[in-house]
Amino acid sequence: MTEEHGHDHGGHSHSHGVAADADRRWLATALALITGFMAVEVVVGVLARSLALISDAAHMLTDAASIVLALIAMRLAARPARGGFTYGLKRAEILSAQANGLTLLLLAAWLGYEAVRRLIDPPQVAGGLVLVTALAGIAVNVAAAWCLSKANRTSLNVEGAYQHILNDLFAFIGTAVAGLVVVLTGFVQADAIATLAVVVLMVRAGYGLVRDSGRIFLEAAPADLDPDAIGDRLVGNPSVAEVHDLHVWAITSGQPALSAHVLVDPGGDCHAVRRDLEKLLSHDYRIDHTTLQVDHTAAPDLAHCGDPHGPVHRDAPHAH
Repeated sequence: MTEEHGHDHGGHSHSHGVAADADRRWLATALALITGFMAVEVVVGVLARSLALISDAAHMLTDAASIVLALIAMRLAARPARGGFTYGLKRAEILSAQANGLTLLLLAAWLGYEAVRRLIDPPQVAGGLVLVTALAGIAVNVAAAWCLSKANRTSLNVEGAYQHILNDLFAFIGTAVAGLVVVLTGFVQADAIATLAVVVLMVRAGYGLVRDSGRIFLEAAPADLDPDAIGDRLVGNPSVAEVHDLHVWAITSGQPALSAHVLVDPGGDCHAVRRDLEKLLSHDYRIDHTTLQVDHTAAPDLAHCGDPHGPVHRDAPHAH
């Protein structure tokens, strides 16, 4: 039996070379902006007795943690495969993304509880301090979000950090509106209402990150790839009689992989079929990491598998 294996084009990832160095620089710049402003905001939030400001500061702490995780994950993912880690440590990025999603959800739960409590028993809030600090926070987060938008957001890891900062930007906008309402009307509950609006955004972003990273950990097919449709395309090759044991998963975000057992009509050229299928998968589905086991359907003389003039590989290793 002759088995053909596709080639691992792991070099097509976005986690190496100049792009990775540039991503790290953008993330480090955003980290410096966030940590510097966060320290100021904690002090002002306590003085103004504003839950919205304190929640923004807590959110900025998770922003900073998410960027640190992203930077560490980038370093780990860039390490070459060795030993038992045959894919390297690429999924460290997915661990980081899942941690970011979980922290968003946990923080949203705590802030939601605090906001409801303050709606029932609202403290006095210094609206002027809240407004000025929130406007400064908007400027800082716009700059930080711009930095991360320049990095490679096809990485779920970078996207996780970006979502943290984007949600913090929305939080500051809501806080600024709340501060303005308190200044103009004295309606102190506006602070808690702004917090609840941000909680909804945090839950949405956190759920998306946990869902997407969970799909990768559970070896599910990427959301934009339909295994049934891919199988139909593969079996549509004139020389292919059957495709089974088809698996589609993602090694990390932006790096889909596929394996399948392909049966070719007797007399067909297994090597040519494999090359055609690899081209199809790469061009139409951006799947460059493939493992295709190609055999004839029913051929007592398996020497016909492949180039009839080439050597016979009866003892090729199994794909599975």
